Amino acid sequence: MKRTLTLLSFGAALAFASTQLLASGNPDAGKQKAAACFACHGADGNAVDPQYPRLAGQYNMYLQQALHEYKTGQRSNAIMKGFVATLSDQDIEDVAAYFSSLPTKLDTLHGHIQGDKQ
Repeated sequence: MKRTLTLLSFGAALAFASTQLLASGNPDAGKQKAAACFACHGADGNAVDPQYPRLAGQYNMYLQQALHEYKTGQRSNAIMKGFVATLSDQDIEDVAAYFSSLPTKLDTLHGHIQGDKQ
């Protein structure tokens, strides 16, 4: 039993460390690389138009996954596909680090879901 708990603890620590390594990125570099994103998502990541997602405060790994999915075509959006086409893996990590480091202004979904009447 003690050995099982030790192995589980080690596995959890390893998973946490791996997540931290995968979630790396430079927020300062990401801010520079995300300039094209600001028109729709806002410089602070808090888009005011509900058709554009608010990126501020999102999970780093979620943002990375979404950007990779746009790049590979797993997510279908012609505008996003064009923007991410030139991004390297490091660029994606940096952009995700920037937006995930920002404070969100989303405290409710009211008025922030496409099609909602405000």
